[in-house]
Amino acid sequence: MRIVLKQALASVGVALALALTACGGAPQAVNSGSASPSATSGGSVTVFAAASLTATFTELGHDFEAAHPGSKVNFSFGGSSDLVSQLQNGAPADVFASADQANMTKATNAGLAAGTPQVFATNVLEIAVPPSNPAGVRTFQDLTRSGVRLVVCAQQVPCGSAAQKAAKAAGLTLKPVSEEQSVTDVLGKVISGDADAGLVYVTDVKGARGKVSGVTFPESSSAVNSYPIVALKASKNAALAQAFVDFVRGAQGQKVLGDAGFGAP
Repeated sequence: MRIVLKQALASVGVALALALTACGGAPQAVNSGSASPSATSGGSVTVFAAASLTATFTELGHDFEAAHPGSKVNFSFGGSSDLVSQLQNGAPADVFASADQANMTKATNAGLAAGTPQVFATNVLEIAVPPSNPAGVRTFQDLTRSGVRLVVCAQQVPCGSAAQKAAKAAGLTLKPVSEEQSVTDVLGKVISGDADAGLVYVTDVKGARGKVSGVTFPESSSAVNSYPIVALKASKNAALAQAFVDFVRGAQGQKVLGDAGFGAP
């Protein structure tokens, strides 16, 4: 009797299995919960970016969040040299965007980069003066006149290094009254009236929206800055970090950068 009952139950089980297969297709493997991370699965990334990228990257951050629902982009802006020092000292970040190759090289030499940095924009210097231009600055050489209060970036900062290259190419010696740690600090000195002129980027003058006037000078072509970007090895959201890098280098990112006055890579 028990043998007959077992055989009957076995037959029912086979029939049930065949019915389920017919309704639902082939049996599915159990999800172990170890699915690979997706760039669109949300989470947050922290981007360390050069101060001259403040306006454009803030805009791109909003655009990226809209394109990747559930994601959040946090920024830390500053002089590229300061940002590298912070990263070398263990500051948590997912992406680094530098205003020059030299500071990116420091990051890669320190083993911080997850891949090969890619240039996404270029920039050149411009002289920022108050709208009324009280010192009458018209040329690069005017910055060396007695009484002109010039402010520049410190030499280890990309905009400071570029200023020194341009001055050397022109055979001039700049004697600034102040050296700042970021290009935004230089711009702030001019806007506040604490300086008659400041060496900043073309994009900074444009982004100031009339708070300063710009004086272009041909010597700036000797010191074009290239901006590289890379995802960082210590990132806790590597997929999203790389997605942001790709977004910056993609069509939408390049349009925003171009509209702000940055040159193409």
